Amino acid sequence: MQDGDAFHGDAFLGVAKSATGRLWRRRPCDERLGIAISQRLGLSDLMGQLLAARGQNLETAESYLAPRLRDLMPDPARFRDMEAAAARLADAVAAGEQVAIFGDYDVDGATSTAVLTRFLRAVGAPPPILYVPDRLKEGYGPNAAAMAALKAQGARLVITVDCGITAFQPLAAAHDLGLEVIVVDHHVAEPRLPVAHAVVNPNRLDEEAGFGQLAAVGVAYLVAVAVNRTLRQRGHYSGQRPEPDLLQWLDIVALGTVADVVPLTGINRALVAQGLKVMAGRRNPGLAALADVARINERPSAYHAGFLLGPRVNAGGRVGRSDLGARLLTTDDPAEARALAAELDALNAERREIEAAVLDAAIAQAEAHAADSPYLIFAAARDWHPGVIGIVAGRLKERYQRPACVVAIENGVGKGSGRSVAGLHLGNAIIAAREAGILEKGGGHAMAAGFEIPEPRLPDLMAFLAARFGDHMNGAHLQPVLDLDAALQPGAASNDFVGALERMGPFGAGNAEPRFALPNVRLAFADIVGGAHLRLQVEGADGQRLKAIAFRAAENELGALLTTARGSRLHLAGHLRRDTWQGRDSVQLIVEDAALAGK
Repeated sequence: MQDGDAFHGDAFLGVAKSATGRLWRRRPCDERLGIAISQRLGLSDLMGQLLAARGQNLETAESYLAPRLRDLMPDPARFRDMEAAAARLADAVAAGEQVAIFGDYDVDGATSTAVLTRFLRAVGAPPPILYVPDRLKEGYGPNAAAMAALKAQGARLVITVDCGITAFQPLAAAHDLGLEVIVVDHHVAEPRLPVAHAVVNPNRLDEEAGFGQLAAVGVAYLVAVAVNRTLRQRGHYSGQRPEPDLLQWLDIVALGTVADVVPLTGINRALVAQGLKVMAGRRNPGLAALADVARINERPSAYHAGFLLGPRVNAGGRVGRSDLGARLLTTDDPAEARALAAELDALNAERREIEAAVLDAAIAQAEAHAADSPYLIFAAARDWHPGVIGIVAGRLKERYQRPACVVAIENGVGKGSGRSVAGLHLGNAIIAAREAGILEKGGGHAMAAGFEIPEPRLPDLMAFLAARFGDHMNGAHLQPVLDLDAALQPGAASNDFVGALERMGPFGAGNAEPRFALPNVRLAFADIVGGAHLRLQVEGADGQRLKAIAFRAAENELGALLTTARGSRLHLAGHLRRDTWQGRDSVQLIVEDAALAGK
């Protein structure tokens, strides 16, 4: 299946600069190990190489293809403060105390909130008070006014999810009010911790390594596991109350894990693999209604979670009411679920329009200042909606292949969001800027971060980040790269082969979907469909034809090449996936990049 003449120097197929400006590069792979894996498991040589390129070996490859929770689930007690958190929550359940959950307004926050809410209801606790801050009025994370409001509503114990690890002043204020707080977070921690009864975070600096890749919803799920075990040990389920099946909420865990773009390796891989199976059962009314408005009529995958469901859950926090996502995922009323899903779908459409306008303006800024730093894109304006700046930062990062920060300014304060590339840790950089006094608030993880900054300090932050990333790169060129696994002819793109590839899923951060090159193919035709997509058909040297599609390419550099190259010979790069549209069962190439053959 592989094309034997795929390498020319350091560039795969000799492509040093593609239509999108990227160097094509072969993904590193121990070919001997790949052959050994294929022989051990009875797979093709190419499948063995794909597994080896994803860090698998003779001992791990079989479990990688069939991840099981019981093999990968850690003992929750290994995490610092977990037993204290479990004991305190078990006390609250037994005493019928009013618990409040303070969640973030993104998908990870909504899913974390939903998991703990559903768990507490299932074990007989009073329904918890849900509090999701307004992105525009309150910003990210706990605040003193919100803590006081929860106290006034009768809460004695507050759980912060997907936030709280750097909320020093608000949690000190909560303590002064007599509130107990359990922090459940996954963002990068500082040497000091906030005042709290327990701080459960795999990224505490004093935590044992091994599970820092967990999303907040994964940490919340482990908290539920720990509390459930404590309740069982205390005899909570010895009477008429049945012990809940915690596996039923893995669909929610899968959604939050994929949407937060954490690495789909280890425990995350098992949580998502099993959670997608649960999601297919459509037991959660909110997720079922959301799948319906998103027109998902096939078995859900990580793609559906990340690109169809996740953005709709996010839309409430971005341009609508912040609690809509959490309410959708916690309701058991199908009618309410349908209404909430429809509202989120409409808000998502509004979000796309706002995003497009901000993106155009941010690109104009980026083009005007692209030479300022080879390691940073920085854009800011006073009329941008803060609900879309994270998405726009991600678009800029993909476009320019360098870290990008986007800031929306209002009343002299900038609310910023950033996305980074592999090797440049944005979360640490933002924390360092805060410690240097440039930022008022800020934190995050390697690939994403958020912050608040006085408008006059924006040049200082831009200079600080550019210098920090420049020092880290030490003058090295940050070159856009497209990693490819192998070169194939169209005839190799069979349903059986794609079925074998699907066993390697779920794909996402940390577990890259296999990307193939189709070398020296002839473009038989290219038509615009859906206003912005290009539908293609290509013919290879083997005489076989293959359907292909390039999404949102009609007006970019990739589309310009494809629409003018009919009859020409091209190298194409992309992913092989099933085409099930209108009952079809065939294979097509999702085109990501292209280059003229011989260039």
